[in-house]
Amino acid sequence: MNLVIDIGNNYFKLAVFQKNRILFNTSEKNRIIEGNISNVLDQYTEISNCIISNVSSLSVDHILEKRKINFCKLTTSLKLPFKLNYNTPESLGDDRIALVAASLKLYPNSNNIIIDTGTCITIDFIDQNSNYMGGMISPGIEMRYKSLHNYTSRLPDLEKSTNFHFPADSTSGSIHAGVVGGVTNEILGFVNQIISKYKIVNIILTGGDAKFLSKTLKIPIFADQIFILEGLNSILNLNKK
Repeated sequence: MNLVIDIGNNYFKLAVFQKNRILFNTSEKNRIIEGNISNVLDQYTEISNCIISNVSSLSVDHILEKRKINFCKLTTSLKLPFKLNYNTPESLGDDRIALVAASLKLYPNSNNIIIDTGTCITIDFIDQNSNYMGGMISPGIEMRYKSLHNYTSRLPDLEKSTNFHFPADSTSGSIHAGVVGGVTNEILGFVNQIISKYKIVNIILTGGDAKFLSKTLKIPIFADQIFILEGLNSILNLNKK
């Protein structure tokens, strides 16, 4: 059995896999991660291998070492199911690596665009020959709202909303149009650049704001939180000792 752990800035996700089948998965706040991992290891005693994707300062190594679980940390030095065409692989985010791997499980031998809408927004592209071509990173929706409020003296701190039009006839409407409308047009602009060159492309939308943005992006393929865990599991299976 495999244990797959994805630790974000505030929340973690984990799953137990029997080969490619998920037996258990959960998502919780980082503060309870140690107890959660211990409980899972108590319940699933056949777990022997683990992979960790971690963008936080937390460490769970000691739990796995104590239980004598073979584990690896996600880096570009691992065997990956794709070829990296990226000039700075050492700085490529764990989440981007895992999502690209997950896209190959869903659509192998295809041109895939993966849009992740979390704290930051990332768009990544892999071609039908499994060449990872890179992508882009920009501020996420919450970060854009907060920056407008925090770096100005009079703009309000708003909750995200798709209830706006352009040109907007109010300050709040203008902020929503600038943030949500801006993100929507930014994403569609990059996606259309890739489509204009590669023609037939699968587009996968995931991340914390995926459901929210699906209203404006109208992208049909929505991947839930398990998606990234499936990518991590596929990488773990390539790197078992």
